[in-house]
Amino acid sequence: MSKIVDARGLDCPQPVILTKKAMDEGEGIEKLTTIVDRDVARENVKRLAQNQGYKYNVEQKEGEYHIHMHKTARLEEDEPSSAGDIVILIKSSLFGEGDEELGKVLMKGFLYTLNELEADLKTLIFMNKAIFLTTEDSPVLDHIQTLEKKGVEVLSCGTCLDYYQKTDALAVGKITNMYSAVETMAGAAKIISI
Repeated sequence: MSKIVDARGLDCPQPVILTKKAMDEGEGIEKLTTIVDRDVARENVKRLAQNQGYKYNVEQKEGEYHIHMHKTARLEEDEPSSAGDIVILIKSSLFGEGDEELGKVLMKGFLYTLNELEADLKTLIFMNKAIFLTTEDSPVLDHIQTLEKKGVEVLSCGTCLDYYQKTDALAVGKITNMYSAVETMAGAAKIISI
């Protein structure tokens, strides 16, 4: 049996939530197709499919994306990682409140220090203006790229990238949505918010 989720015209995280509900119905559904018309929604549904153990392919038709998915055996240990279970939510391109220049200096120092620590860091989530740290011309891009190379998952809010018209400028990590971000935080042993 197959199922189609029509998520055209919907803002994230709605396409992901609708797709996840269809996945959870599960029994008897061999093929699942989600139709979206936005790049961010396409990336977020693909990421959900991968995280839920689905193989997928994307077919582009007249400005729409048809994401065809089918369930495979999920292997929990597909990718070995040295990352632990601390999630850091970064909500601004500045560290703290007050002087802007000081906030930039402190953020650079914070991300540099994360690279030097032997912490069990799993994921960095960038929301709101923090997405400017993961896009081209970011003054801390090298620090974030180094963390990613060490196995830290780097996620930037797709709605935020769209809002600031920076989706095409993303230079490190992956696009995420509120559903996936909250799911990641809910599964973490410790969450740090700055």
